[in-house]
Amino acid sequence: MTSKTDEATGPADALGYEQARDELIEVVRRLETGGTTLEESLALWERGEELAKVCRRWLDGARARLDAALAGPDGDGDEDGDGDGE
Repeated sequence: MTSKTDEATGPADALGYEQARDELIEVVRRLETGGTTLEESLALWERGEELAKVCRRWLDGARARLDAALAGPDGDGDEDGDGDGE
């Protein structure tokens, strides 16, 4: 059985953030539109869960990188670089 959920180019983990987000938007649109069988709906839901996890990992990684950049090279959290920590 081949469904439209098989159109994905591979495992969700291999997708970049934008790809995962765009595919997740399409999955949600198809679920909201309806007209799919129970089996197709379950497959779409599972794919959506995978894609949401990928997006969350990308966003968490981006947040960690931002936090590290804001902390500065010595990691003291002195964002303005004046040495007073404020």
